[in-house]
Amino acid sequence: MASGELLVTDYANGCGLPRDPGQVGFPPGDGFLASRLPTAALALGSVGALASAVDRLLVVRGQEPHRWSLDPERIAASFAGDRMMRIDGDPVPGFAPMSGFFAASDAWVRTHANYPHHRVRLLEALDLPEDSDAGLLSSRIGTLSAQEIEDRAADAGAVAARVRTEAEWTRHPQGIASGAGPIVRMDTTSGVTFTGPTPLTTDPLRPLAGLRVLDLTRVLAGPVAARALALLGAQVLRVDPPQLHEIDWQHRDTGQGKRSALLDLASADGADAVHALLATADVLVTGYRPGSLDRFGLHEGTSGLVHGSVSAWGNDGPWAHRRGFDSIVQAASGISLAEGGLHPGALPVQALDHASGYLLAAGIVDALALRAVDGRGRSVSVALARTARWLLDAPGRVADPAEPRVPGPAATATHGAVTSARPPLPSHPQYPYPAHDWGSDAPHWI
Repeated sequence: MASGELLVTDYANGCGLPRDPGQVGFPPGDGFLASRLPTAALALGSVGALASAVDRLLVVRGQEPHRWSLDPERIAASFAGDRMMRIDGDPVPGFAPMSGFFAASDAWVRTHANYPHHRVRLLEALDLPEDSDAGLLSSRIGTLSAQEIEDRAADAGAVAARVRTEAEWTRHPQGIASGAGPIVRMDTTSGVTFTGPTPLTTDPLRPLAGLRVLDLTRVLAGPVAARALALLGAQVLRVDPPQLHEIDWQHRDTGQGKRSALLDLASADGADAVHALLATADVLVTGYRPGSLDRFGLHEGTSGLVHGSVSAWGNDGPWAHRRGFDSIVQAASGISLAEGGLHPGALPVQALDHASGYLLAAGIVDALALRAVDGRGRSVSVALARTARWLLDAPGRVADPAEPRVPGPAATATHGAVTSARPPLPSHPQYPYPAHDWGSDAPHWI
């Protein structure tokens, strides 16, 4: 580990995140991920947790731990993947016009409408025609209270949150539920133990070689976790429903090192194909709302399966089944007001997504290490709102931070028309291969 890092390895105390962000070993004044909240500490701590988990897996296998050296610039570039990416030399688009902060009649709200179906639902929730633009949306929001907008969005399956203070979120039932428990939850699953072959590899940089990961995630945190497993040598197959829109540049970033297939789990053929894949998978990663995939029985009867899952709000509380994204969690939890002033602000990157993704990957690696000892499968889960709670509670706030430094070109790599951030682990110069075209692979293991 880098000099000065004191990472917690007890999951009950934070799964690799430092007890004190001042301990994580960032060179003073480097300026990457500068913000009022200790975003840089969260970033380095989450990637450090993954490196620590890999070391524990190596020790279980009788190998020497790897001498990791974490680079703040590489980590910052990875967390800012959207800003580092270029396609044919051009930057990629950020948030859609209807995603952002809007002034309601009494407070601020934050909306998320990057996906067409979320845009349609948001307009329906606010009684607006489908051809409305951001200006009309803003005018309509200004006539309603922030709480009414939040409630309407939730009822319609749209995505919007009232911008709250930290104190408000601390008292809110979901804030209480989301802030409880470890930042990475792990439970041993019932059922038969794993009896399959144990992959044998002596490469400390690819300790997951020979393992199969089925990736049923979308957007950012879940895909980041599965991408990290691919970086460590796992064969990762991402499966998406063909009817849902995917943002191409986002897939180009988080799909690196993976294959990509399309299957409709709601159809008999699609469900059979996914269950066939699961029958010989080591890891299942899901990124849908808690309970939304239960009807498909994806983890039933699979011996020794490690199931990693990520959600916005966690498994408990009144919002457990509510949709959410990094920006929405920032708004609801008080982060937006902590980073802003009269106008709400945001973290310099989508740190909740990225950090939660690396923490989930760390938990999955630890679950695989435990499986090598006792043969048992495990469920591992993280929630963006729980990661937000750590960030809000951590010491090390800065009243007037400098503008974040932008990582240099050495932190990126180019393959064909696509330039993207290198992996956060400097021992890995690049991901195994560029992202395949979305849905271009056959749904089977190689």
